[in-house]
Amino acid sequence: MRMDRARADGPVVAGMSPQGFRVDENVYRALTLTPQRADGWTPPPLVALDEAALAAILTLDPKPEFLLLGTGATLVRPPPPFVAALTVRGIGLEAMDSRAAARAWGVLRGEGRWIVAAFYPIA
Repeated sequence: MRMDRARADGPVVAGMSPQGFRVDENVYRALTLTPQRADGWTPPPLVALDEAALAAILTLDPKPEFLLLGTGATLVRPPPPFVAALTVRGIGLEAMDSRAAARAWGVLRGEGRWIVAAFYPIA
């Protein structure tokens, strides 16, 4: 699937396939996004996801409004301790399958929302 660049500063997911997410000229199997950059990510199994796995994006200044979490090919609820840890930090969480999360990233950044994202591989 190919997507066009929306009116947003920073990285935009331009396409996705089972091989990964296309951002600029790079393809990432799994990735993290901030309003300024995209980085490859080696995620832990979703059941083991914790703050440490996403420390680089959760410590932005200013603090992100929420984390957009793409959980892979299907929606999987993130571990309750991870959700609680984000709540304590005052960071919201929106979980959805990774394809939907990649599309939502472009829309939300186009609105100028200060968010971060982490996408598990689609396949």
